[in-house]
Amino acid sequence: MNKTLFSTPSDEPLAARMRPQTLEEFAGQEHLIAPGKILRRIIESDKIPSMIFWGPPGVGKTTLASIIARRTQATFINFSAVTSGIKEIRDIMKQAEANKNFGERTIVFVDEIHRFNKAQQDAFLPFVEKGSIILIGATTENPSFEINGALLSRCKVFVLKSLDPDDVVKLLQRALKVLGENFFADDDILRAIAVFSNGDARAALSLLEMTAMNSEENSDGKIIITQEILEQCTSRKSLLYDKDGEEHYNLISALHKSMRNSDPDAAVYWLARMLEAGEDPLYVARRLVRFASEDIGLAEPGALSMAVAAYQACHFLGMPECNVHLTQAVVHMSIAPKSNALDVAYNAAKKDALNSLAEPVPLHIRNAPTRLMRELEYGKGYKFAHDFENKVTDMKCLPDALLGREYYQPTDQGSEAHYKKRLEQIKNWKANFQA
Repeated sequence: MNKTLFSTPSDEPLAARMRPQTLEEFAGQEHLIAPGKILRRIIESDKIPSMIFWGPPGVGKTTLASIIARRTQATFINFSAVTSGIKEIRDIMKQAEANKNFGERTIVFVDEIHRFNKAQQDAFLPFVEKGSIILIGATTENPSFEINGALLSRCKVFVLKSLDPDDVVKLLQRALKVLGENFFADDDILRAIAVFSNGDARAALSLLEMTAMNSEENSDGKIIITQEILEQCTSRKSLLYDKDGEEHYNLISALHKSMRNSDPDAAVYWLARMLEAGEDPLYVARRLVRFASEDIGLAEPGALSMAVAAYQACHFLGMPECNVHLTQAVVHMSIAPKSNALDVAYNAAKKDALNSLAEPVPLHIRNAPTRLMRELEYGKGYKFAHDFENKVTDMKCLPDALLGREYYQPTDQGSEAHYKKRLEQIKNWKANFQA
């Protein structure tokens, strides 16, 4: 915010006052900025390449850029993709060219770079290519889909992760001291705020500030943030739900087992319990993708497509809009016919695979791209299925020690009954095969 003669540090939002000034103050992202890690080395050596910071909101993308701005010897230009267009880009590029002529580097930071269209992104490309600017972009969207391929190929992508609840709690503990010595909150409240913020430091600090400002001073002059105030500020009742604790696993187990038992009402209830407590919808969606093959499989092959579609909807929309997409998928999984034949097949094959790692691949199904391999009889005796009636041969494809093993045992449930009939037909063709 713009400071005036009459402004004070307390006029700024808590999140702004808590913004780290150095790497030592930065919370999370140890995989990138711990001592010896690549991004830390780049920043400390001031050898900044063009790069993209990709991660969810509130994890430090802009903060990292501001730390670089303070440490670098280059001219640093902060640029917003929301308010700027081609004209502003050209003006900055003109300035960068002038800086280059005087031997100065120019770093251009573009927040929300995914909001630039192709033409705007293309305007940066020639200047990045010839080194007139070092581009740093920040985005919450997958750069593979949102950033011009030519521009992306010239940038190093750093993936920032949602903050761990423990990191957020530590940040909130420091923030309480910034608010004032008379503000208090126990660790359960701070963890509830951390869980609710879903790894977003800015959201966590804003919620802490809101609850603090709405808490009353007691007779001792202390302002204590309570569970009641927190619930009022968030309209959530289950804030102490810990996504890394036992209740997390209890609820996902309840959801999974309700769907397995074909109970859509119970499944939707457990889904609502998780989402309303602040569970990441993408986590639930990932579990549905697994369930679709583990517990339904070929009994209803469309279940997997449904689950993947639900995951994509959650990614596009987030909460609360995606709750109906997850409900659709959960009801579908609950009502669908069930089969765990794929899971059983893989686990049986896995057991044999681990006990027979030295078994050689049969020569007749090995590839033979070189003369030496052909001389060693790689591929000799291979039968190309498309050359035969029914597109099936009697060729053995398992190692000799495992001949006759049958891992996939289809059930009679739903569409899997058709797969069972087809498999029996294939086995019959192989038994009566004639070349």
